[in-house]
Amino acid sequence: MANSTNTFWKADWDRVREHYIAWWRREGLVLHVLAPRDSSPERDTRNPQAPFYYLMGGLDPTAVYPDDAALRDAWLNAERRARLAERYLRGIYFGGDAFPFFDTNIGPGNLATFLGAEPSFAPDTVWYAPCITDPDRHPPLRFDPQNPWFLHQKAVAEAGVAVSAGRFLVSMPDLIENLDTLASLRETQQLMLDLVERPAFVKERLAEINQAYFQAFQALYEIVQTPWGGNVYSAFSIWGPGRTAKVQCDACVMISPEMFAEFVVPCLAEQCAWLDYSMYHLDGTQAFRHLDALLSIEPLDAIEWTPQVSAPQGGSPEWYGLYRRILEAGKSIQAINVQPDEVLPLLDAIGTRGVFLMVNATSEAEARALVEAVEARRS
Repeated sequence: MANSTNTFWKADWDRVREHYIAWWRREGLVLHVLAPRDSSPERDTRNPQAPFYYLMGGLDPTAVYPDDAALRDAWLNAERRARLAERYLRGIYFGGDAFPFFDTNIGPGNLATFLGAEPSFAPDTVWYAPCITDPDRHPPLRFDPQNPWFLHQKAVAEAGVAVSAGRFLVSMPDLIENLDTLASLRETQQLMLDLVERPAFVKERLAEINQAYFQAFQALYEIVQTPWGGNVYSAFSIWGPGRTAKVQCDACVMISPEMFAEFVVPCLAEQCAWLDYSMYHLDGTQAFRHLDALLSIEPLDAIEWTPQVSAPQGGSPEWYGLYRRILEAGKSIQAINVQPDEVLPLLDAIGTRGVFLMVNATSEAEARALVEAVEARRS
């Protein structure tokens, strides 16, 4: 990725990178704070109702599109998305260890489209139509670098690099993997039956998905890697000085620990070993039954916790025990949706070593005050 360190919009990026590296090593703190910028010529162009992560992708989930073609263009017009992201980034204050990047996602889990699923676009997400209707006759899953949906994703990444010109980073998209990708290809309910009725089929397809993931990731990595090494991963705003990704298996809430160990862990462990830096997305309390298995995966570096919408969010004292358990097992943690007034009590409770907090502030002034208060807590 062409980039000039003299033009990057994060003046203390050298210091921030050290914080990320220390966090991956379970030694330090990352404080990621976003807020609307108090004064910016582009501030009025930012939809205040749109979450920051949509704006960073050059998208507006509240927009009304006249037809499907316009909606498709919003996701796939590579240069338009990159230019909109550039404009929106100017209106965001990146406090603490947060940094500006263009989120290149074409939906969560679009590795499935590289393997045959057809996407359906919505203003705030992308859905995937299953394509494996006959598991006995469906050909092996193979990554084709000429797949039209991969070419769309590649174009978005390349446009981001060109438009950025070194001023902001460009992310690896949220490819997703494992059972979640197979569920998109096969259909979730049918996949649950396959786990019982066709276990060999499931294992073969998961192995193929892993290989496709490695090839697609590497092809995109060669476009978006940063001048300092490594890459940004769009989901949860993580950066590492090597191949870096969030990994997941949201489908795990529908299976037993025994099935998780049999079907998910082997491919997940292979994926984490191939990556240089990996963070697992633990989604909802129903996933807790698989935590021991996750903590036993030696090459997995960190675990992120996403409470379900109905539960207290990431800064609640309810989760202090969970964070301590993960840290004591030798993994770093990421807590999301932490409120500004929850930050200091959380750090008092669990410390700062191996802790990554994602916070949205209501104003730049609030963000600056929080960063100042936390600086004294760094180990």
